[in-house]
Amino acid sequence: MKHITGQTKLARLLGYGVIVILVLMPFHAVLTTWLASHFNHFDLLRIWKDLLLVPLGLGALWLIYREHQQDKFSKLRPLIGLIIGYAALELVLGIWALKVHHVNANALIYGWLNDLQYLVFFVIALLVAAKTNLKKEWQRLLLMPASLVVLFGLLQHYVLPADFLRHFGYGPHTLPVYETVDQKSTYIRLQSTLRGPNPLGAYLLLIVTALVSLFMNLKKRRVLVTIFLLASLVVLFFSYSRSAWIGALLAVCVFLGLSFHSKYKRRILLFGAAGLLVVGASAVLLLRHNDRAENIFFHTDEHSQSSESSNQKRGSALEDGLRDIWHEPLGRGVGTAGPASVRNNHPTRIAENYYIQIGQELGVFGLLLFLIINGYIFVYLWQQRDDTLSAVLLASFVGISFVNLLSHAWADDTLSLIWWGLAGIALAPVILNTNKHKQYEKTKKAATT
Repeated sequence: MKHITGQTKLARLLGYGVIVILVLMPFHAVLTTWLASHFNHFDLLRIWKDLLLVPLGLGALWLIYREHQQDKFSKLRPLIGLIIGYAALELVLGIWALKVHHVNANALIYGWLNDLQYLVFFVIALLVAAKTNLKKEWQRLLLMPASLVVLFGLLQHYVLPADFLRHFGYGPHTLPVYETVDQKSTYIRLQSTLRGPNPLGAYLLLIVTALVSLFMNLKKRRVLVTIFLLASLVVLFFSYSRSAWIGALLAVCVFLGLSFHSKYKRRILLFGAAGLLVVGASAVLLLRHNDRAENIFFHTDEHSQSSESSNQKRGSALEDGLRDIWHEPLGRGVGTAGPASVRNNHPTRIAENYYIQIGQELGVFGLLLFLIINGYIFVYLWQQRDDTLSAVLLASFVGISFVNLLSHAWADDTLSLIWWGLAGIALAPVILNTNKHKQYEKTKKAATT
């Protein structure tokens, strides 16, 4: 009995650790920047969650080992094996790149953290959620912090001065105070408490999908949910993150497709989405000579003062990234591409595409390994798509995957830790405790009928 009580206390303690990361990550950028402005050591403050992952990981492994539940990992072993293989490849190529001077130690460590922390957190959250009731709390863990992010975004746009974040230490040596469209102060891009407009847009993609699910499943408090959803869409729009706009539309359409079980409703959704796409494309074409429309949708106009538009830069970056993979199919090593390469001694390589970044770092084999891991996650979520959290994650995964084609979405630790942590929580019952998951689903269905 004492042994069981001790394991229960450990599981509960580990659960609190997972909750701390999920709840604080939306405020990670603003809090660490503000603290660094008072105490310095910006990089040290930023790795608080990575340091927390160490005891959480050791505790989770000890919990499973002590309870002799290795036999329940049969379904999980292929995915865990792939993640371990991917991590090993990261370590080997990273050390090799350091030895041949492709990367310095600073960029290498930053690259390892960026590439691996969310996969480690996924495994930790999965193991901990198998022994706790974290899944029942997913709406609060996701949406309560998001409400503050959205509120601050609204204040940024309608009330606060554009340079308000300078009071929190934002500046040339930390994070930009604000960003604009095509260097025009008329079009200030919201970033709220995240590290930039594009990370904010990708994060809100997940929030919007979750709110749509809440609207469809709740019979009460729909007015409150609607207000929250509309406010999120306003902040998403003024982030001016076009990839996030499209990703959010894709995610919502996928979620509705998963929710509609009749062919008639799915057909209506398909035609509606196609109609919306046609109307949107037509509007953009008709307004292509309107300065406001050009700035919003194309991030440039005929009066642009920029020597090269963001679209041209993105196109050039994609071409350069693909050329790098073609000439170096084995990769150049961790930290030589993506955000980590900013810290390197060599020229920065930002491909504006997360998958190309992985190819630049780990080569074709590393990219293939990463895509297979993604495929496993997709299949697991698909298998339990009748579960609301799994459906939200599956739909948002489609949207975020699109965003990754145009930016480094998974390199943002706020989005990656939250999404992959929730994925671990969602998949824990079905992978590690099938009987309990089935009983939970039966109880839930009985309560709603």
